[in-house]
Amino acid sequence: MTNSPATTSGVVTRFAPSPTGFLHIGGARTALFNWLYARHTGGKFLIRVEDTDRERSTEPAVAAIFEGLDWLGMKSDDAVVFQHKQADRHREAVQQLLDTGHAYRCWMTVEELALAREAARAGGPALRSPWRDAPPPNDPTLPHVIRFKGPLDGTTLVDDMVKGPVTFNNTDLDDLVLLRADGAPTYNLAVVVDDHDMGVTHVIRGDDHLNNAARQTLIYQAMGWTLPAFGHIPLIHGPDGAKLSKRHGAQAVGEFADMGYLPEGLRNYLARLGWGHGDDEVFSDEQAIAWFDVKDVVKAPARLDWAKLNFINSQHLRVAEDGRLADLTLKALNAQGAPLPQDAAARLLATVPQVKEGAKTILELSEHCAFALKLRPLALEEKTLKQLNDETVERLTRLRAQLAAAPVWGVSELETLLKSFAESEGVGFGKFGPSLRGILTGGAQAPDLNKIMAALGRDESLGRLDDALASRA
Repeated sequence: MTNSPATTSGVVTRFAPSPTGFLHIGGARTALFNWLYARHTGGKFLIRVEDTDRERSTEPAVAAIFEGLDWLGMKSDDAVVFQHKQADRHREAVQQLLDTGHAYRCWMTVEELALAREAARAGGPALRSPWRDAPPPNDPTLPHVIRFKGPLDGTTLVDDMVKGPVTFNNTDLDDLVLLRADGAPTYNLAVVVDDHDMGVTHVIRGDDHLNNAARQTLIYQAMGWTLPAFGHIPLIHGPDGAKLSKRHGAQAVGEFADMGYLPEGLRNYLARLGWGHGDDEVFSDEQAIAWFDVKDVVKAPARLDWAKLNFINSQHLRVAEDGRLADLTLKALNAQGAPLPQDAAARLLATVPQVKEGAKTILELSEHCAFALKLRPLALEEKTLKQLNDETVERLTRLRAQLAAAPVWGVSELETLLKSFAESEGVGFGKFGPSLRGILTGGAQAPDLNKIMAALGRDESLGRLDDALASRA
């Protein structure tokens, strides 16, 4: 993917993963939508790692997220921000809220907090601490949290780019904790401060964050900061309509790479999950950038469709550069521990153009190339051996002479030669084609005969044929 044009619109989007696991397919689509919108508007795409939960945030998880993003081709246009490093800035913002009366210190005990939450769950108003308007205790240094002092009545509007206007009753929004007793900032506070300081203008994320948007709106207003535009995109469900889970198959971006999907194929497919451009199924990155707009994202959850993913990936595989596909195929075969000839790379480079149209993934492509990687002499299947009667051996001997004399060894020229040979023999392909295929492939999956021989080359094709004829002499 082409990265980082000059910013012309002032639009700044961000992808903000939590490094507590791999890069989920839903997170990858969120990153893609942010990337596409930034490119579509001539804006900037940023990445922030939300690692304030230091116990659950791990270096391997951070590495896995960036490995997935790098494979997908999405890099931050500026230096990556790590949220835990911004903690002093977060506390500075909380102090400002305290100074302006939009936050307060709360000394509720664990037991008092449990009772208040139980009352809220029972249908009462959202949690309000008795310390909201009370003087501090005799010893204000006792452990305590700092809460946001939200409005007690009225409504908060989130004018969402995807959902449309969504109104929240302020009585349903609790006085959320901004700083924990140990001084650690909480998620909603840190997100607002970081988005403001990073200049984020459009917050595009999963619709499981819609309720957070209301709380964050109140913090923005209390700080006197300009609100970003919010766009909450629907989640991805499995083919059965249920929430995506391991039982539906791959979830991590790395798994899709291991299964042989191309990054451009997965990008194309992810873009179609919840967004589209008319009836266009297969498109380039450039087309997606030109067409994409957050307001066109649908409200309903998208469903993972493996058949459609395979189709889209197959179309990108067909137009991919042959050398790249050969390299990816060799990498996949090495990962499988398959025994390979020393010239495997050269064989794959010659074979890929002949077989790629029939493959949906790199793993399938490796299967389609298997016939070309066999070493002589090939072990022939029993049915091939039975086909090699005297008549067939004599006919293949005559064909061998014509093949050896062929002036050009190309797909179309070999097709013409085979047809001419059949006509000269006065027989159909069925009289020699199946046995020739068995000799050249050893029974492995392969394309048409002319493509098989074009992939193998003149010397290898004649050598395999000679081996079989010699064995029947």
